[in-house]
Amino acid sequence: MFEIVAYDNKMSPKESLIQFKRAIGEGVHFIAQGNSSGVANALTDAIKKHNKRNPDNRALFLNYSAVDPVLTNAKCNFWHFRFDANADIKMNALTDVIKSNQNIKKIYLIGQDYSFGKAVAAAAVKYLGEKRPDIDIVGNELHPIGKVKDFTPYATKIRASGADAVITGNWGADMVGLGKAIGDTGLEIPIYTYYAANDGITKTIGAGGKNKIRLVHEGPLNPPRTEAYKAYHMGFKAKNPDKDISQFRIVNTIQMLAKAIEKAGSVKPIDVAFALEGMEFESLHGEKLMMRAKDHQMLQPIHISVHTDENITFDSDNSGYGLLVEKSVSAADAALPTTCNMKRPSKT
Repeated sequence: MFEIVAYDNKMSPKESLIQFKRAIGEGVHFIAQGNSSGVANALTDAIKKHNKRNPDNRALFLNYSAVDPVLTNAKCNFWHFRFDANADIKMNALTDVIKSNQNIKKIYLIGQDYSFGKAVAAAAVKYLGEKRPDIDIVGNELHPIGKVKDFTPYATKIRASGADAVITGNWGADMVGLGKAIGDTGLEIPIYTYYAANDGITKTIGAGGKNKIRLVHEGPLNPPRTEAYKAYHMGFKAKNPDKDISQFRIVNTIQMLAKAIEKAGSVKPIDVAFALEGMEFESLHGEKLMMRAKDHQMLQPIHISVHTDENITFDSDNSGYGLLVEKSVSAADAALPTTCNMKRPSKT
């Protein structure tokens, strides 16, 4: 059995460090965190330093959603494990799909002005340049995170650019605002996103995003791949009718943590970390996952799904709209090399 202890970091790197110290003081040794990459960058440094100074009171960082590539490249460390695909891996898969769409000649890039938004833009420029050098990037801009109240001016610029598609890493209110503004302009072009589903986003975008909004993600939802997943999903909804399984990688995180503890025969972070390295795991979706030992980056199939109300088994936000898989990229094809040069502690 796991006890889940919640700490409010107020989406602040500084507050996250305060809450990390509190967690350690209260005997918590497994730290799970997702949004945002700014927080994750602060936490991974703090946990690395803490473990070096306190070998008898270590912590393990289970990152389920912060996807800044640097976390498993230049800043990789033994105490950090990422269960989501990083921004570059997702963009590699996404641009494989875009590459095959010859109707896309112009693309507009827009994102939030912080590490993740910049990483998405840089990856888009890199992989589009390699795979479709004929595509013209007609816009590449960043906006203040969480401060834009009206995205109409941005949507107007996108329309005026003649873009055939949009790529954005926006999440939360910024994704809602951008999606609605683009929909209001009447643009009938694909909008490729990282976080345009669930948590009220699907319901708010509604009909305006049908067959336009696309999401790059792990864990295929529609059609469900296995009876095991269908049973899990329906069991979750029976207990939580107003909530969705919006980040299935959290399920993978907890299940793999349990498997690592059983394999190690220990709850010590160092033992669990060594057990997680290189672990192969079959998800409830029936997909083969692997935690790469070199950089602690999960390698898994990546899917591109479309926002629709057709052929949906499981919707989002009880809205009637959900995500239908259009294309899938295998774990091997989506994977990218790493620059990680990890230093490992002694097992003893």
